[in-house]
This record gives sequence, C-alpha cells and structure tokens, in this order.
Amino acid sequence: MRAPLIVLITIFAVSVLGLTLIPGRDAAGQATRMGFFDAFYFMSYTATTIGYGEIPQPFTDGQRLWVMATIYLTVVGWAYAIGSLLTLLQDRAFRQALGLQRFTRTVTRLREPFLLIVGYGRTGQLLGRSLDAIGRRFVVLDVSGERVDVLDVDSYHADVPGLAGDAGNPHTLGVAGLEHPRCEGVLALTDDDEVNLVVAMTAALVRPNLPVIARTISPAIEHRMRAFGSPTVVNPFDRFGDHLRLALHSPASYQLMSWLESGPGAELPAPGRPPTTGRWVLCGYGRFGKKLTEDLRAEGLDVIIIDLQPSAGLESAIVVGDASEPAVMARAELEHAVGFVAGTDNDTTNLSLIAAARKINPALFIASRQNRPASAPLFTAMGVDRLLVPTEMVAREIYAQLSTPLLWRFLQDMPARGDDWAAEVIERLRQQCGRHLGSVWKVTLTGRDAPALGPWLRTRNARLGDLLKSPHDRSQPLAAVPLLLQRDTESILGPDDEVTLAPDDQILLAGHPSARRYLLDTMTHHAVSEYVLTGRSVPSGWLWQRVTGRLPHTR
Repeated sequence: MRAPLIVLITIFAVSVLGLTLIPGRDAAGQATRMGFFDAFYFMSYTATTIGYGEIPQPFTDGQRLWVMATIYLTVVGWAYAIGSLLTLLQDRAFRQALGLQRFTRTVTRLREPFLLIVGYGRTGQLLGRSLDAIGRRFVVLDVSGERVDVLDVDSYHADVPGLAGDAGNPHTLGVAGLEHPRCEGVLALTDDDEVNLVVAMTAALVRPNLPVIARTISPAIEHRMRAFGSPTVVNPFDRFGDHLRLALHSPASYQLMSWLESGPGAELPAPGRPPTTGRWVLCGYGRFGKKLTEDLRAEGLDVIIIDLQPSAGLESAIVVGDASEPAVMARAELEHAVGFVAGTDNDTTNLSLIAAARKINPALFIASRQNRPASAPLFTAMGVDRLLVPTEMVAREIYAQLSTPLLWRFLQDMPARGDDWAAEVIERLRQQCGRHLGSVWKVTLTGRDAPALGPWLRTRNARLGDLLKSPHDRSQPLAAVPLLLQRDTESILGPDDEVTLAPDDQILLAGHPSARRYLLDTMTHHAVSEYVLTGRSVPSGWLWQRVTGRLPHTR
C-alpha cells in the first residue's frame, strides 16, 4: 500500500497548495487567499463526495477551474488506493500474515493449560472432540489450511486456535505454543513419521520435561524417537497385535479393555474369541503383516503368508502371488485354515479378499485392516470379527492416557489379574451401568478435593466400602465399581470394600453418572459425609447445628 498512499497524499497536498495560491474574492470584492486549514477542510469533504459547497465565500472562476481538476485527480487517486487495498486483502500471503498475527495473539493470551495437537487429520479430529467433551483445551497445528479452517465450523465448547504451517519447522512449533508456559503436552499425530520424529525431537530439546505422545508405524522411527527423552509412542500395528494376542488367551480381559477404552456411553462389545489352534492365512506382508505374523507365531500359531513379493527366510511359509486369484488361494489351503487376515493398505483389495476367503471357508475368523473412514460401512456389512482402524485406535489409546492417567495404568496392569477376574469386573459394571458404559472418573482424597473426609481418613480405620454408600440410603451401595487404588507408587487393582483408605489416595471408579455426583457430595459436604460414614443426620447449616447441638463428628 506504500505507492497508493503516496499518490493519494501527493494529490491532496497539490490540491490544497493550489487552493491557497489561487486568489479569491470576499463579499466586498476584495482579493483574498484561502488558508491551509480551510483548503484542507474543503478538499476533505469534496474528495469524499460529501460536498458542503464553496467556503468561506463563493469561488472565482480560477478557483473553480482548479477544483474541477482536483476532483478528477482525487477520484483517480481513491480508485487506485481502494483497488490496491482490495487486491491486498485477496492476497494469500497477506491473509496468512493476518491469520498468523491473530493466532499468535490468541495463544499468547491463553491462561489455562492446553495441549498442542500437531496434525489435525482423522486422528486429531477424533481426539479433539473427545478432549473438548471433558473440558481440555488444545491448540492445533496442521500443514493443511483446509483442515485448520474446519475448526471454525466444528461445534467445540471453547475456542480452538489453529495454525496452518509446517510442523517440521521448529520455529513454527514455537509459534504454535511449544514454549508457552501453559503448554502441558505435545501430540504428534501427522501421517508423516518423519514429521512426528521432528516434533518429538524439538519438544525434547526445547522443553525437556514436557510430555510427548507421538504416532508412528515404523519401528526404526520409534527407536529414534526414544533416543530423545522418553516420549510415549503409539504404534497402531503393534497395539492391534497386542490386542489380538490378549483376545486369544484372555477374551474377557480384551472385552473389558475395549469397553473402557471406548469411553462413556460405549456399548459392551460382544465376547468373541479368536481360534487358539489351527492355521492362519495372512494377505499382505508389509509393516502390519510382519508385526501381526510375529504376534500370532508368538502364540504358537502356524501362519501362511500370501504376498506379491518373496521374503528372505520365509520361503516355506509364503505363497507368492496375487491373493485375489483362486489358484493362489488354493495353494494357501484356505479350506483348512481357522483364521484369515486381510492386511493390505487398500480397502477395496481387503474387502474382495474377505469375500473370496469366505466363499472358500465360511467358518473363518476374519481380521482386517481398514485404511479409509469412508470404507467403514462396507466393513461393517462384511461382519469382520476384528477390525484395525489405525486412526481410531491411536485416538482411543491417547485419550485413555490423557483423560484419566489411572485408567491407562489400569489397562496396562489388568491382564495380569486373569480372565476370570476381568469377567467379574465386566459383570459388576453391567449390573451398575447396563450395556452402556457410564462415567469413568478419578477421585483424590486430599484436603482440597475431599475436605469433609479429613478426620475420618486420619482414623486409619477408613474402609472403602463405607465411603461408597448412597447419601440417600446408606444401606445401599453406590452404583460404582472401584477399578484401581493408587497410593504413592503402589497400585491395587479392583480394591474390595475392606481396603483401608489414607489421605492423598487416588481411586479410579466406573459406574452410573449419578454415583459420581453422590460421591462428590460425600467428599465435600460435612452433613452428607456424617450420614454416609456414621449414620447420624445433622443439619447442613452452621447456625442450625449450633441451635440443635448436633455437630458432625467428621469435621
């Protein structure tokens, strides 16, 4: 805008100067000259098309001739300036600069903890909605401007700042809030493993103690990430294989894990069990196929691989060819197999392989990989027994770690308790919540979070069963199941009613949403805790307690 403004200023200056130099006549017919102020005032309302008339007295012909010339000059000047301004507003670089300035200002003003989500693809969007539902703030950085624009139309409860930029540039990460004191974690969720590695490296070097969760499907990249600090690396291929192994020998544990990871409102998954003996046939020996083959063979299962390329060391276990050809399927002896895995990176290929395999052997246990969200209805119609959707699996894993850290610890330690114990927990949850999971929450027995329980906890006779009673009828237990008790570094899975509580204990519970509200009342209101813990009914108001002489013992 420098040239248009210079032209406009020059036109105004010349016009004003000309008016001051050209002589006029006053009412008495005497020669007079217009002052600079009057000349500038006249040009201001004339050039802006307001037009108050000739002041301070009618103009002479010479003045009117000069004014006519300046009118045309100012029209040309304004047209040039306004046209340049409109062109500038449409310039992509200018709009990006304005957006960057607005984004920087918004992030700088954040006064509450937030997470930096790098990569707003399918995984980032799923995770963003889940985090927003529990009130967690986050900032988005993505290379695609179209994805960032989606933030303006998504129905988030809070404003979500978004920046379109290269996450592989450390400067861009700094602008996005990496160095902000309120940034409490970085999530590297792009589709490019190299970019995720750069994000993990930058965070480890700039903010060494900042938690980092990174997504990758490459074991080599995962190893390089762990060379920088201790990031949490989520590999969907590894996790699917681990889940399948858990489902093979502990189906109830896998069912409980899947239910809790799906979040509040999720329906209880069907208790399916993959075959633990017999031959499996796997199509596609890429990264996913290699990892899954290792996991299946670790369980003692025989695996036959169908792939277009031969692999060294697998000559006796690989069938080279196109799996869609009947002759290739026949060489894999699919009619004698018990399990089939369609693990290519093409959804159309995987669906056709599943259809062909079921024609040969309808009793097969089918596992598959879904690569695109748009293919979900087709895989649902196919009735696949185990489906890997990498974006959804990564989102669930990270949500479990961020929403309630105790839940992540529970899911990690739970399989060691055995399948029968997991089946009992599922039955207790089903009795309390039905087939749809209720709330999963954590309570901390500190003076700040549980002020009404302080004296009771210090008695060293505080039983968990006494705390989990209804404030309306203490003879009835709360509709909640304690999953984990955390005390310092000690973890107690599935604590029973006789477990003794202590100050600063953390308890992970799952149950009906009303139980969460009732337990909060017990922890924060002295009158409610007095009834729940001792059975005594006392007034809730301080004055009425003094008048009646009934004071809570738990205060």
